[in-house]
Amino acid sequence: MRDSAKKPEWLKVKAFSGPGFDRVNRLLREHQLNTVCHAANCPNRGECFNRGTATFLILGSVCSRNCSFCDVRSGQPVDVDPGEPSRVAEMAAKLGLQHVVVTSVTRDDLPDGGASHFAKVVWHLRGALECATVEVLTPDFKGKRGAWDTVIGSAPDVFNHNVETVPRLYPEIRPQADYHRSLELLRYVRENSGITTKSGLMVGMGETLAELREVFRDVADRGVSILTIGQYLAPSKGHFPVHRYLHPEEFSEMEQLALQSGINKVFSAPLVRSSYLADLFQA
Repeated sequence: MRDSAKKPEWLKVKAFSGPGFDRVNRLLREHQLNTVCHAANCPNRGECFNRGTATFLILGSVCSRNCSFCDVRSGQPVDVDPGEPSRVAEMAAKLGLQHVVVTSVTRDDLPDGGASHFAKVVWHLRGALECATVEVLTPDFKGKRGAWDTVIGSAPDVFNHNVETVPRLYPEIRPQADYHRSLELLRYVRENSGITTKSGLMVGMGETLAELREVFRDVADRGVSILTIGQYLAPSKGHFPVHRYLHPEEFSEMEQLALQSGINKVFSAPLVRSSYLADLFQA
């Protein structure tokens, strides 16, 4: 049964405001950069911007895929901007970030899926912020190991790739993705580089606890060190609907189950997102 109830109190967030919020928005305009915070309409945007952090969205703001859960615009992607890596590094330096998170739209239209652009961003960040750690949140690059190797070669500190949901729901939610391909990416990165790997899940989409426990075991078996779990919130009536709003106590239960599966750190709460408080929550 799909839940048509109003959002519970624990999912309500404060209005976006404050000097930090205004400064981050101003710098984004000046540097002509995108964030997933805006593109995906993240509920934590006000909190994170007021903390002086943001998750950079590279390779444009138009995705070549059309997942039914996601608020990022899909369609014909724009040309790759060669000046973007240096501008990301400049803004990260101005914010004084100690941990920089970089993600992207999926670019199936590009031969390497944008992997070389990811690498350039990491290299520019290393030059501008020598002491900062860098986390990349990548698409699956259509399973191309050469693309995976390109990103690995830039030596990010954390390699994040979200499995998003349980495999049964992939045809409805992620029709252009593949659950086992995502698991293989996570395994490959960990076993061939030793880089800390991370993944994320949304819940409330109709999955069962038994299915979630299986996913916990799957990602743990692939060497994932960090897992985030958050409540799915449908961006609009045209997106995949919320089946249920889970109580905070259920998130605590899932955290314990994931830890018992062998994952080192689990960040599980209704408003948790892949890069939420990533600077504070590392392996």
